[in-house]
Amino acid sequence: MSALPTIIPISDLRQDAAGVIKRAALSHEPVFITQRGRPTAVMVDTKTYERTQNALQILQLLARGTVEIEAGVGRDMDAVFADADELLGNLA
Repeated sequence: MSALPTIIPISDLRQDAAGVIKRAALSHEPVFITQRGRPTAVMVDTKTYERTQNALQILQLLARGTVEIEAGVGRDMDAVFADADELLGNLA
């Protein structure tokens, strides 16, 4: 992410929605939308959103694995690697 985030008021989004979408798509950086001077939404391009969701799924699997290990239960290593390969394949 760049040093300073892109922040625009909602009025700019209304006036130039296509331009704001293009900026987010080309930069792959979030665009923060404000309303009455307060942050209300974040716009990201589809690819960035999908990568974020996939990363979140991996983190959730890791957290679940930690809980299972602490509880003394778990899954076969081959099944874990298969799940990881599937999730990582979606990042490409």
